[in-house]
Amino acid sequence: MDARTEAPSAEKGGAAAQIEELAHENAEIAYRRDRLLSSLVLMAGIGLVLALPFALQAGAEFFLPVTAALVIAIALVPLLEWLERQRVPSSLAALACIAVFLGIANAAIAAIVVPATAWIELLPQRISRIRTTLKPLVELYTSLDRFINETMRTVERAPRVPGTRAVTVETPNSLLELVATSAPHALLQMFFALLVIYFFLSGWTRMRTQTITSRASFSSAMATARTIQKMVDSTSAYLSTITLVNISLGLMLAMFLWLVEMPTPLMWGGLVALLNYIPYLGPIASILLLAAGGLMTFTDTFHALLPAAIFFGMHLIESNLVTPTLVGRRLTINPLLILIALSFFGWVWGTTGALLAVPLLIILKTILEAAGKPDIAGFLFEEGTLTGQHHEDFTG
Repeated sequence: MDARTEAPSAEKGGAAAQIEELAHENAEIAYRRDRLLSSLVLMAGIGLVLALPFALQAGAEFFLPVTAALVIAIALVPLLEWLERQRVPSSLAALACIAVFLGIANAAIAAIVVPATAWIELLPQRISRIRTTLKPLVELYTSLDRFINETMRTVERAPRVPGTRAVTVETPNSLLELVATSAPHALLQMFFALLVIYFFLSGWTRMRTQTITSRASFSSAMATARTIQKMVDSTSAYLSTITLVNISLGLMLAMFLWLVEMPTPLMWGGLVALLNYIPYLGPIASILLLAAGGLMTFTDTFHALLPAAIFFGMHLIESNLVTPTLVGRRLTINPLLILIALSFFGWVWGTTGALLAVPLLIILKTILEAAGKPDIAGFLFEEGTLTGQHHEDFTG
């Protein structure tokens, strides 16, 4: 009786061992397969990240106007939706939004570009005044004196052909004249961007409805609707708030510059308002430009540096009190991410890319928050993608 019962028990034990060994081998094979697939995905992702900026830079004539148009269109969506609530047809509402944008752009051109061109033309003539104004400081910094002397000698040695006449270039007084004097590819890019804005806005309501209703479940549709609305709200809220702050800052600066008798105060206010869209770097550029303009205008050192000092004080109040109070409640962005976005888009697309950096960062941040942020550290280490932890567990 014992012999007969021990035989089946041995057979069952051997079968269990074979099943366990087979399961172990299958787990080992599955782990190796997952590790291979993860490594391939990781290498493909690294390749995409490394190639993306060069692709964007090489295709800037296409990607830049499209990206700028999409950011502008998203910022205009609240105005479009308000017009549609007033029972304005989508096509007419889109045209009205474009008209508002073009009106603001035309006002900026008239207020900034025209006087700025005159200042640039005056620069060679005012170098001697700048040197005289800076003389008390130059005595302390001889290297700066050497630089200004070399600059003056370079300007004085500029070749002049006898018998030639000076040519005066007319500066554009409006956006239409600026477009008319631009290169053909710039005309095409601007026209293409306007078309993208128009078709995006005119089809926005229909496109959003189709995107939501095409989801497989109600929860998925609601998640999509929330993501789209949050992206539009965050982008438009940031741009509208920052625009209001920058315009107010520019008008206040223009008033103070008018009080200190700085020429073309509206131009300086508009230039500061435009540069203030670029975090960190824009205010620095504004201070340098105001210092240069003051040195070109006034002979007294204190009076010449007063415009830059006024803006510096206003910027401290705006950046540390006004903007955090208005924007911080709605949107909080890591300063490190802002610097990375500025350096990335500024390198890829220049000044225009730096202007678009923060809105693009907001859009990407909103999408990633809805889709789920990738856990790179867990992908690399916790799950054993690049380590032998799981392999040791199987073979140990």
